[in-house]
Amino acid sequence: VQLQASGGGLVETGGSLRLSCEVAGASLNYHAIGWFRQAPGKELESILCISSSGVSQYYEVDGRFSISRDSAKNTVYLQIDSLKPYDTARYICAARLIGCRSGGEEYDYRGQGTLVTVSS
Repeated sequence: VQLQASGGGLVETGGSLRLSCEVAGASLNYHAIGWFRQAPGKELESILCISSSGVSQYYEVDGRFSISRDSAKNTVYLQIDSLKPYDTARYICAARLIGCRSGGEEYDYRGQGTLVTVSS
């Protein structure tokens, strides 16, 4: 199973980004996909997850984040609006069977992530 995150980059405060997580070797119909982020020097933080049945689970984020998926493309998206400098981090997607969990250690597969930098 491989997960490839993309869509990160440098964005100004207040901007928006849509990150993509393309999954190979696993079906979204049987796997939950979680999004996490890790800022320099900080621990991994849970953001959102979408279960194998398409139910979204929110964790330590506010309403600026949303998650969706395209099963035909086997891709999960993370939309981030009104970006703030403290959103600067590497955003990582991970996969596990069926249901969502908040801890990154509870996922079986993890990609390298994509870097988001928000300028002030």
